[in-house]
Amino acid sequence: MNSRQRRGVILLLLSVVCALGAFAGVLSVISDVKSKVGPEVAAYRVKSNVAPYTQLSAGQFEKIEMPERWLSDNAVTNLREIRGKIAVTTLRKGSLLQSDMIVDQPALQAGEQEIAILIDAATGVAGKITPGSTVNVYATFEGRRDSDPDQSKLIVANARVIHVGEQTALRPDEDDRRREPTDAVPITFALKTVDAQRITYAESFAEEVRLALVAPGGGSGVDATDRTYELAKDK
Repeated sequence: MNSRQRRGVILLLLSVVCALGAFAGVLSVISDVKSKVGPEVAAYRVKSNVAPYTQLSAGQFEKIEMPERWLSDNAVTNLREIRGKIAVTTLRKGSLLQSDMIVDQPALQAGEQEIAILIDAATGVAGKITPGSTVNVYATFEGRRDSDPDQSKLIVANARVIHVGEQTALRPDEDDRRREPTDAVPITFALKTVDAQRITYAESFAEEVRLALVAPGGGSGVDATDRTYELAKDK
């Protein structure tokens, strides 16, 4: 082996040593990063904005992996935790789901029963009534005779909403061609027996049933003189 060949072999060996040194350095950096970051765990990110008091489902969230040490103690790491829960505030798209963002869905209290009726989506709901809302239920009735006045009545005051269903398209009966097809939303209330009877009667016999959202902390009592309205008696 001549001197030129020896120099080539030496340079090749030096290149190999340098490459091994660089590789070892990279492995050292990766190991150091892993030791600082720690193991990764599952977390859940909100896909799109979720309105307050909305019942939660797995489809509203996407699973991601992130270092465990970067998660807060109240981060949700298992979607079983959202069963029977609703959002207490607006869940923003891209935010991580945490246990303090959700609460148990309102349940029935002693003496209450669930009852659902269909409410016109445009005039009775308007997207603002959600589980946990308190509403007044109004109904309008035609006079039984031509001489009887039409009336608007407060059927149930401070009814508690526990569920809002999906909007559904309704078509009028074949013998009622005056009405246009409408969209309705099933609203479920938690009511005492007498109020359940009142709201069932209104859905069956009233010309129209509307809901009025009651402000949080609003008064619970309604004067008897304010429960029935007639245009002729309006001063």
